[in-house]
Amino acid sequence: MPVPRISPAEARSKVQNGSGLLVCAYAEPEKFSQNHLEGALSRQDFEARLGEISKDTEIIFYCA
Repeated sequence: MPVPRISPAEARSKVQNGSGLLVCAYAEPEKFSQNHLEGALSRQDFEARLGEISKDTEIIFYCA
């Protein structure tokens, strides 16, 4: 099944209204530091918090 793509504006709206969580796909701290968007979690932080995230939250992965 293909992964749906959303526009940057839609992603921002979902993050701002709390229905989405932005996750930078880079696991390496250096790449995350260079490429993360404001409010994004690193992949490591996302994996560490996986049990805390509501199943209703849309996970929005991106890479630069």
